[in-house]
This record gives sequence, C-alpha cells and structure tokens, in this order.
Amino acid sequence: MSLRFQLNPPPIIPPSKTLKPTTSVITTTTTTTNSVTFCREKIIYLHTLNINPKKALTQNPNLHSTPLSTLLSVQHSLSSTGLSHAAVGRILDTHPQLLTTDPSISLIPIFEFLLNEVKIQTLDLPRTISRCPRLLVTDIKHQLRPALCYLQHLGFVGSHKIDTHTVVLLVCNVEHTLKPKIEFLMGLGFSYDEVVTMVIRSPGLLSYSVDKNFRPKVDYFFNVMKGDLKELKRFPQYFSFSLERKIKRRHQILVENGLRLPLAKMLRISDREFHAKLIELQLLLADRKKL
Repeated sequence: MSLRFQLNPPPIIPPSKTLKPTTSVITTTTTTTNSVTFCREKIIYLHTLNINPKKALTQNPNLHSTPLSTLLSVQHSLSSTGLSHAAVGRILDTHPQLLTTDPSISLIPIFEFLLNEVKIQTLDLPRTISRCPRLLVTDIKHQLRPALCYLQHLGFVGSHKIDTHTVVLLVCNVEHTLKPKIEFLMGLGFSYDEVVTMVIRSPGLLSYSVDKNFRPKVDYFFNVMKGDLKELKRFPQYFSFSLERKIKRRHQILVENGLRLPLAKMLRISDREFHAKLIELQLLLADRKKL
C-alpha cells in the first residue's frame, strides 16, 4: 500500500506589528515602508536558519517577491520528515531554489517516491535527505525513477537494495554517468557479471569519475604496479583510495624496500599499522637472507 506523506498545519506566525500613522501618508511611502519591512523580515528569517541571504537572493531572485509564508511552509514541510532545524537550514542554504517552491508540488512527491518506490523506512527519511539533499531538486520522472529502475536491474534489490547509504546513486544520470562506468570497467577485461558483482559489493564505484578516478588509477595499477585483473576483482575498493596520498606513497615505500603486499593489506590498514607491517616484513626478509 502506498504511503501518503501527511503534513500537519504549519504554525501561524503573527504579522509584525507596525505603528499606525497618525496623519495621512502618501501611498507610495507606505508601500515602500511595507516593502522594506517585508524584506527585513525575510532576511531575519533566513539568518535564523543560518542561510546566507545574499547567496540565496542571488541564486533565487524570486525570493524578493515571495511571501514569508511560503518560506515557512517549505521549512515546515522539511521539518515534518524529522529533519532538525540545523539540517533544514543547511539544505536550504545549499539549494535556495527550494525556498520559493510549493511543497505539495516540489517536496511531498519526492518524500512519497522515497517511501513508496525506493522503500526507505520512514524513520530513515531525514537521514536519507541529509545525506543527499540533491534528491529534493531532482526530477522524479526523468531522473530518479529511471536511475532506480536501472540500479534494480543491475542487482540493487533484496539485501542490496538502495538505502540511506546508496541513495546518492539515484541522482546519477543513467546514460551519461552510470552506464559509462559499467562500460569502462568491462573495457578493462571484466565480464558484465563480474562488473555487476564489483559494484554491488562496492556501490561507491558508480559515483567515481572515469577520467578523474578510474583512468589514472587503472593506469598506475597496470603500468607501474604491474597488477592483474584478478586482484582488482578481489579488491574493487582500490578505487576509493587516494592515488597520490595513499596508493602511490605506500607502493613506492614497498618497492624501495623490495617488498610487496596484496592490495587489501596495502591499503586498508592505517598508517601506523602499515609501518608496523613494513618493519615486520623487513625483519622477515633479513632473517631469510641469513639462511
């Protein structure tokens, strides 16, 4: 049964008190005064959410003419999911275009999509939105639903279904982002089934850039480390480590000492554990040379 996301009525915010003029005032002056007061109220409100007013007004000019009640309605809709006041502020500061939207059109359908189609648990909804606020500004028909169908077809179902940790994949375009990564990995020599197994085990693979992540790390792995496909298949998490800060540095230390470690043992451990392992291997190597 589909869940309908219900909103409680937003709190009624009394209008700011203004002094009544004792003498007749020119209409244009009154309008200007009201406009200034109106703008000031919105800026004060944005500050209460730690939203940068200048940034918000620049990125969303409609904010100038949008009534404060609309902003309050958007905040209330987000808060109704269980998001904290601070989390709501961070989301609206990142995506100020949401401030002037109609929640019943822009937000509620996203909440219901996550609950009914992605099958996110109600209690996990705020954490899901906090992890990937872009969901709130992404089209359901043209992006979220096609991505969900593609990922489910790959094998993100059952115990591997899209959850709070992998929901970020839904904002990845199928044709321009997801498929090219599958094709790149297959181009290395992996079969389709092997690639699917890899991305199910390490979903983060689908969020990495081919040009900025896959290609330079593959080049280093095959041409410098002289690795083979079987090792990548056993440890696809290789792509999640920094090439400059960890992969190259640790590999070069091992080479300088005439040592070698499997990828997982070389990368998974902390710097302290790596250096302890290095000393252990050096001692073993020294003992062998004595024999």
